[in-house]
Amino acid sequence: MSTENEGTAVPADPAAPSVPPTPPVPPTTPPAKAEEAAGNAVPAPAPEEPEPTRPLPHTQPPAPGGAPAHAPAPTPAYASDPAHAPAPGHPETNAHAQAHAPAAAAGGAGGWPPAPPAVPAWGAPPPPAAPAGRRRTGGVVAAVLVAALVAGGIGGGIGYWAAERGDDHAFGSTTVSSGEAPASFKREPGTVAAVAAKALPSVVTIQAKSGGAEGEGGTGTGFVYDQEGHIVTNNHVVASAADGGTLSVTFSDGKSYDAEVVGRAEGYDVAVLKLKDAPKGLTPLPLGDSDKVAVGDSTIAIGAPFGLSNTVTTGIISAKNRPVASGDGAGGGNSYMSALQTDASINPGNSGGPLLDASGAVIGINSAIQSTGSGFGQSQAGSIGLGFAIPVNQAKNVAQQLIKTGKPVYPVIGATVNMNGKGTGATIATQGAGGTSPVTPDGPAAKAGLKAGDVITGFDGHQIDSGPTLISEIWTHKPGDAVKVTYERDGRTATATVTLGERTGDS
Repeated sequence: MSTENEGTAVPADPAAPSVPPTPPVPPTTPPAKAEEAAGNAVPAPAPEEPEPTRPLPHTQPPAPGGAPAHAPAPTPAYASDPAHAPAPGHPETNAHAQAHAPAAAAGGAGGWPPAPPAVPAWGAPPPPAAPAGRRRTGGVVAAVLVAALVAGGIGGGIGYWAAERGDDHAFGSTTVSSGEAPASFKREPGTVAAVAAKALPSVVTIQAKSGGAEGEGGTGTGFVYDQEGHIVTNNHVVASAADGGTLSVTFSDGKSYDAEVVGRAEGYDVAVLKLKDAPKGLTPLPLGDSDKVAVGDSTIAIGAPFGLSNTVTTGIISAKNRPVASGDGAGGGNSYMSALQTDASINPGNSGGPLLDASGAVIGINSAIQSTGSGFGQSQAGSIGLGFAIPVNQAKNVAQQLIKTGKPVYPVIGATVNMNGKGTGATIATQGAGGTSPVTPDGPAAKAGLKAGDVITGFDGHQIDSGPTLISEIWTHKPGDAVKVTYERDGRTATATVTLGERTGDS
């Protein structure tokens, strides 16, 4: 603690009013001497110059008449009260007395507020007196100390004044009380909590078990598609139970129902289930328009990551038209999508669940995550902020086809393309599967004039850098769509219009 504010007092002023009664402090000098000093103190001549290395003496030479210049007196508690003499054992130098004199003169009998009671000083030893050669500097320091003590004393004096009167409201209380919670808290529409609360009753957790002796299976997610009890999910969620296995669907309220597969589309990674004993009052989730989604739009994912049902995570659309293969992209059995990319936390178990926009409409089906290993796929790695969803416009078309016929229908161009290589486009192979022609005779590509060796670099305005990317873009369309294709042949760029054909079922 600093000693600058300790033991320094304003000289006494006999005319100042007295302070409220306080317990007496035993004097350190005879009472007669103290009274004589209080009434007869006069400025004393400066002592002779001391040795340069010695401090000024702590007492002044006696004034004419034999009375000491500064007799000790009880220390004031507050420097704003000029009626008190210096503390016992703390006489002042001439420099200090000169600095304090103006402060003593400023006090009068009508000073306000009344001075607080006197209490003993803190008792720390006074700072050494300045050498005679630095009296002016010492006087400045003393004046600063007086000002500081006066400022501090004002607050103390006011506090004493209020306390003596028992006035608890003299000054505003600094106590802050916590407010009461609103009687009825209502979340505004459009908040994540409001969207989740509305969507959760229509999201289900799917348990799939194979028909084998070991009963292997897994957990995924789905959502209510219509009031008839159809549930949309990923194909890979239910594939293990598709042939002789069992499926159970559990809603957010804990009620479970048995289900069966209506149809599966391996290439799209979409499947439709139907509850065997669907309850009444099912609420389908509203479907949005994935073509209107923009990068930066808010997203909400609901699912059962690692079996933790009814988990809600949020993020944004971080990219669109991201070509994704659910496997290694090397051949049949893989799923391809021109995906919506999101940084909402998606983990194994989120597959098949809805990706919602800020209004609560489904804009995609969560299907794949980026692993820290090689390639895309349903790796068991945790979320690293790269999740991929099938655009709902594509998923809707597939679901309707599966409900209607039980089989998927794929648009095709009638040509075999290389699935290896990236960055140079999709090259039409020189030979088809099993030695067949790489370009189907009289098929869509052949009618458009495409040949083996042509490199397709653009499809419907989207850049094509590989075979999987081309398939992903083709499958965002329907059979019968006329699409502009950009390709390179013999170093020259050309365009053609291809009317997409169709293929029914997975093969």
